[in-house]
Amino acid sequence: MTIDLPTPGRALAIGAHPDDVEFGCGGTLAKWAAAGCEIAHLICTDGSKGSWDPADDPATLVASRQVEQRAASVALGGSGCVVFLGWRDGELESGLRQRADVCHWIRTLRPDVVLGHDPWKRYRLHPDHRHAGFLAVEGIVAARDPHFFPEQGEAPHRPSHLLLWEADDPDHVEDIGAGMDRKLAALLEHRSQYRTTMDIDDPSSEEQAERFRAKIRTRHADVGGDQGVAYGERFKLLSKL
Repeated sequence: MTIDLPTPGRALAIGAHPDDVEFGCGGTLAKWAAAGCEIAHLICTDGSKGSWDPADDPATLVASRQVEQRAASVALGGSGCVVFLGWRDGELESGLRQRADVCHWIRTLRPDVVLGHDPWKRYRLHPDHRHAGFLAVEGIVAARDPHFFPEQGEAPHRPSHLLLWEADDPDHVEDIGAGMDRKLAALLEHRSQYRTTMDIDDPSSEEQAERFRAKIRTRHADVGGDQGVAYGERFKLLSKL
């Protein structure tokens, strides 16, 4: 198990939905941002199915989740740089059109490190997470090689590292002690998800919010404790890109 990459100059986190990045690597992004890294989000879907209430208007939910995601980026210490690809929630595919989108943004933003879902996680239920993971991997391949999508007119770009969260076979930990509070603050910007993903039924309840914070702290304390740090986020690290 390795610990802590050098702080990159730029990092791009690719998530299936608004809030996926904060859960998967929010502490790492917050730590790097505090050290001067430019962080950016690329969100593949519109988040329009992120509610358990059948009466919710999908268009209103999409707009709310974009506002929440930008606020979460700022809470992590970023500038609010968020790209929304806008593919319909629950219907994401890892096809050529989607790969071209991801390739374009990797070439445009030119990150040193890309972070994303591990597409090879066993027994994964949500197809968007799987497809978003493949798009991160396949988008890197396309972005680095000049004969992929030459019509984009952008110079190829090869990131130095890829970090995949939710991995069954992790081999790298980032110490997020310096980013833990910002990760929690960023997660709680996703107010539309309080009920569905955070078990917060009353948005005004500090008790329920603190219960959620404690759950996340415990999760990352378990990861960090194995490596001698207070809090950790665990990844599969790929460096030969």
